[in-house]
Amino acid sequence: MGVEWKSRDAVIEEPGRRIVQEQTRTGGQALPWLDMTAFLRGAIDLALDNHANAPRSNTQWVFFDRGLIDAAAAPQALDGTTILDTIAQSHRYHSRIFLAPPWPEIYVQDEERRHSMDEARAEFERLQRTYPALGYAVSRLPKIRVAQRADFVLDTLASR
Repeated sequence: MGVEWKSRDAVIEEPGRRIVQEQTRTGGQALPWLDMTAFLRGAIDLALDNHANAPRSNTQWVFFDRGLIDAAAAPQALDGTTILDTIAQSHRYHSRIFLAPPWPEIYVQDEERRHSMDEARAEFERLQRTYPALGYAVSRLPKIRVAQRADFVLDTLASR
């Protein structure tokens, strides 16, 4: 199969990066290093819109690179705001979730992703607990080449 899966299946890009790109382009302040609350509100709104408007088809998968659960879990970790349970119950994904750990070999801080490796690890650990608590089965992506990871995802989904 290889990486051709992207041409056959829909991929919804990470809301956080899209917000950072848009805010940087327009001179906005809803950036995680300037106004985390506004950034998270934007990420949740965008993820809600992505979920509502994702292609619906019985013949292809829709993959979300970071999604609504990731966005809605962040305010709870930040300041105790509890919106996660409500959102998670009314906006379900497939029962199988795939998580990729922040591998030091490929983790890159850049202008859009400024948080440290330690922060990325802490977020990963939090999400690794959050998804099962919401009734999702979590598959941890193996540290293999990208094409092999894509095959792993598709093979896992095909066996369910």
